[in-house]
Parts: sequence; structure tokens; C-alpha cells
Amino acid sequence: MLAFSSCWNNSRHTDGEAMIAEIVELGFSHIELSHGMTIAKLPGILKAHQAGRFTCAGVHNYFPSPVEVMIDAPDAYEFTSHRPHERQRAMDMTLKTLDLAAELKAHYLVLHMGSVPMPTAKWTKRLTRMVADGRRTDPDYVKAKLDFVKKREKIGPLYYQRAIEALTTIAERAAELGVKLAIESRSRFEDMPTEREMVRLQEHFADHPWVGYWHDFGHVQLKHNLGLLDHLEWLERISPHLIGGHVHDVEWPARDHRTPFAGTLDYGPILRFFPEGCPLTWELSPTREAAEIREALVRWKAEFPNRTD
Repeated sequence: MLAFSSCWNNSRHTDGEAMIAEIVELGFSHIELSHGMTIAKLPGILKAHQAGRFTCAGVHNYFPSPVEVMIDAPDAYEFTSHRPHERQRAMDMTLKTLDLAAELKAHYLVLHMGSVPMPTAKWTKRLTRMVADGRRTDPDYVKAKLDFVKKREKIGPLYYQRAIEALTTIAERAAELGVKLAIESRSRFEDMPTEREMVRLQEHFADHPWVGYWHDFGHVQLKHNLGLLDHLEWLERISPHLIGGHVHDVEWPARDHRTPFAGTLDYGPILRFFPEGCPLTWELSPTREAAEIREALVRWKAEFPNRTD
């Protein structure tokens, strides 16, 4: 299933029906309703859905956005927070999103599971600057990366357990509603889960058919560019749990959500791990032009004709 995320044009619209129409005009009939959506756009979205103008491929938590959050902030509330009221708010909003996803007949709900308290400026951003400066093979870079991994693994267990506890509750409701929970690969190593944690999480829910893995092409490539993993080796390891993925491209070393074919990704080897028919959702920056997207879609259909339905 080829789909398109509303994150591309959500911020340009006040009416949900017009937002949907612009995506359909690009050439997509399957749409992922993304985070950052104001509740004011919901009536128009529901109207377009009821009229059969699009099918809802999936929903990205939180949808709609919490009314008290004035910006697009999918991580405003985290399951891993040390504040109990924030963990509860994350749970309440997720369960409401699940209900809405079921109403829209969505196939999946993309979830962020939280983070650990490590300042990204000290860790991921520092490594990214060093890579951008051509220092990826420097001893100082190697040491900084190893220190990062060790620190992250040391403090991770508490936050991993909070994520597992939250997901256990959410999975019960997902099973009742018939919506798959797609646990997303994240762009920062400070986020939950890391790849090692993702494997443990998927194995923990191995007998639960409504929990799986969501592969974000760009997020994983960012970690690949930092030398934290190998993109294809990781996909081979996690592919038995794969639900689908967010498709976008990456300009070296760390600018993601580019239009497909505008960056460094080689899609052919990556797509080998995705079963035919699974969701492939283009998740593009609002800065991408409609003409560029249309051109990329033509090329995509020519190169991957079995990945266009």
C-alpha cells in the first residue's frame, strides 16, 4: 500500500477537507493522518472519509493533537516521563487516538515510546557535527560514540520498563479494535527504543499479533550515517516484525524527510525486506514542493510497479 502522510500539508490548512483534497490531487488515495492535527480539522477529515475520497492507511499518535499543546509536538507527553501525570496523559491521548483510528478503519497506529534523559546537544548533535566535519573515523569520534552507547545502555532499563508497561495496556485495546500498533524506529539514540531495545520489545510481544515494528527509512539512515548501525543489516534482523514504514530520503549526513530520490538512499535493497502490500507511507517535510513530489511519484511507479497500490 502506497500512502502519504498529512504532515506535509497539515500546517497550511485550517480545513481538513481541503487538506485531504490537496493530497489526493498529488496522486495518493491512501493517507496517514499525522500528529500535530488540530481538532478543528477533524470534521472536514471525517466528511472526506465518509464520502470515500480517501482511505485511512494509518494514524500517527497523537491524533488529534492535545488541545493544550499549541505546536506540532508528538513527544509532548511521553510514556517514559518521570512525571506520573504526563505518563497518564500520554496513555489517555493514545487510547483516544486508537478509538479514532478504528472509526477511520485505519490499518495501523504509529507510536513513539518516549526517551531517556540525555541532552541531545551533548550526544546525537555532537556526533552529527563531527560526522559533518569529516571526522567519522577520528579516534575522538569513536570514543565519543562508544561513551554515548555505554551511557545510553546504562540508564535505559527504567525507561524501557515504563514503555513496556504502557504498551501492554495499549495493546489490549488495540486487539479489541483491530488496529496494529506500529512501534517506530527513532532518529535519535536517546529515544526509546534503541535497536537492541526494539528487538527485546518485539520479542516481548511476539505472541501479540497487534504489535509490530515501523521502519522509518530516514530515521534509521541517520543512525547509519553516525555509524550506530548498518541500515540493511538492521532491516534483516527486525524484518520478521515489520508492519510498514515511513518513506523519505536523507541528504548527508542528517537532513531527512526529503522527497524520495532527492538524497542518498538506495530504495531497491531496502524494499526487499517489505512484503508486497504492506504500508509504505511517504512522510515529507512541509518544505517539499508539490511538483517535486509528483515527479518522484512518477519515478517511483516506474521503478517499483509492485509498490504503487
